[in-house]
Amino acid sequence: MTEPLRDDDDHLLSRRAQALAAEPGPIEGRDHFDGDQLDREERSALRRVSGLSTELEDITEVEYRQLRLEKVVLAAVWSHGTAEEAENSLRELAALAETAGSEVLAGVLQRRPNPDPGTYLGSGKALELRDIVLAEGADTVVCDSELAPSQRRALEDVVKVKVIDRTALILDIFAQHAKSREGKAQVELAQLQYLLPRLRGWGESMSRQAGGQAAGGQGMGSRGPGETKIELDRRRINSRIAKLKRELSGMKTHRDTRRSARANRGVPAVAIAGYTNAGKSTLLNRLTHAGVLVDNQLFATLDTTVRRTETPDGREYTLTDTVGFVRALPHQLVEAFRSTLEEVADADLLLHVVDASHPDPESQISAVRAVLADVDATDVKEVVVLNKADLADPEVIARVLREEKYSIAVSARTGEGVDELLELIARELPRPQIDVEVLLPYDRGDLVSRLHEEGEILREEHVAEGTRLRARVMPNLAAELEPFEGTLAR
Repeated sequence: MTEPLRDDDDHLLSRRAQALAAEPGPIEGRDHFDGDQLDREERSALRRVSGLSTELEDITEVEYRQLRLEKVVLAAVWSHGTAEEAENSLRELAALAETAGSEVLAGVLQRRPNPDPGTYLGSGKALELRDIVLAEGADTVVCDSELAPSQRRALEDVVKVKVIDRTALILDIFAQHAKSREGKAQVELAQLQYLLPRLRGWGESMSRQAGGQAAGGQGMGSRGPGETKIELDRRRINSRIAKLKRELSGMKTHRDTRRSARANRGVPAVAIAGYTNAGKSTLLNRLTHAGVLVDNQLFATLDTTVRRTETPDGREYTLTDTVGFVRALPHQLVEAFRSTLEEVADADLLLHVVDASHPDPESQISAVRAVLADVDATDVKEVVVLNKADLADPEVIARVLREEKYSIAVSARTGEGVDELLELIARELPRPQIDVEVLLPYDRGDLVSRLHEEGEILREEHVAEGTRLRARVMPNLAAELEPFEGTLAR
């Protein structure tokens, strides 16, 4: 039950305001600069941020959005960067909250050097947040950082409603969107790893259970200490984590086998990565007509999609759509999805899709590259694809194109710049390097087909013994063709 401010609380707040108003100014003639410090007014007030609602116009296909089970207030600590950057971060949190099915009622920013180790905002600001929650009729507070277990409990004790952090919110969205068996296992693993250090017991759940023969009704003198409820939960979670890791290891082996088969066939791979809702799936559909789910919401795609397509000159390659990234992506998710993200590390070319219409596209680029570094994917040749060029400010596009050496502006929705992107992919993909001339019997049509798919045909002639071809191929195919005549030049 939420308690109103007491009279003595009002009195204390009034005295504090008077003391701040009477604060003496700098002493004349003395240099009063004492390092880069936060403005007093910024530190002494929670800053309300307006315009956080990101409700989308068409949500008919997203059933869980219509439930509106939770009404939330957002809270963030602004420790560094500009006010605009802090507000953009809070707006992204609002989009995450609404994607999870919540209604955002208000958002507040607290300017301070570091989050309070006790209640995240500090005890006084936590009380002010409690009043805002009460006035707005909210039932949940969402904090724009990962809270320590003690911080979450302390803040809950003050605001009297449920408190969750950014990590828990993202994990909840992933749980709602996971469709494949592997995706569900990855998300469950990340959730359990997050939950394990945050187990909390109340009342009788903290008391010891009967152990030894007492559990079998043996009575007095035979009771062992047993396990506490938390110890039992912790053991069960650890067992489940171990099982999920074994299952994911088996799934990884299956994916590695398929990826190895594609590599052995010499099919180049292109990976699509980028910030969530940057338009990666729309771009994949535009390039391959894949029919992948496209929705204007965060993390619409969790399951990796691989589609086969070809360059304008007929060379075959694969396009892989990966899970979207986000600023401060929970490390549990990076670890759980590591096997999926390895698709990027093994690619020949990376299309880094960026939402050019975002207020700060450079910060999105930095966030994605930080995650790519975690999965050792920084050695892959990267092309920055500025998507949504039809909605973006031309000056922003020009600025990013100047900053990024390998970049191109496109609109996956309208098709603007897509032809130029296809030509760029064709130029950057590895090309066949070995000239061969072979005579293939007519019963080896499979090799003739592979030559057309994977190589560049220079000359083709049908003779009595079979099909004579001169072509340029990759090394692995050249090795398979050697018995039929071998290589001519390198």
